[in-house]
Amino acid sequence: MNFSIENVRAKKVWFDENNLWLLLVDGRQLSVPKIYFPRLKNASEELLADYSLSGDGIGIHWDALDEDLFVPNLLLGINSVSKNSASA
Repeated sequence: MNFSIENVRAKKVWFDENNLWLLLVDGRQLSVPKIYFPRLKNASEELLADYSLSGDGIGIHWDALDEDLFVPNLLLGINSVSKNSASA
C-alpha cells in the first residue's frame, strides 16, 4: 500500500476510556491515547461525539472544545505542533 495523503482521511471517529480511535477511508484503524490531547481527555461523551470532518476527512474539528487535529499527523505520530517542539 502506498502512503499518500489520499489514503489518510478519517471516515469515523470514536473514543473509549483511554483512546481516540479513527477509521480511515482505506479500512485501517488508528488509536491514539487521549492523554496526548488535553482538551479531549476530560471532555464529556457528548462533547467528544460532537465533531466534524473537514477536507474530506483530512481534519477533525470539535467546535465546542476548540480542538483541531490533522489526520496525517496522527498517523505519523505527531500529536501536536507547538512553538517549543518546533524550536527543539
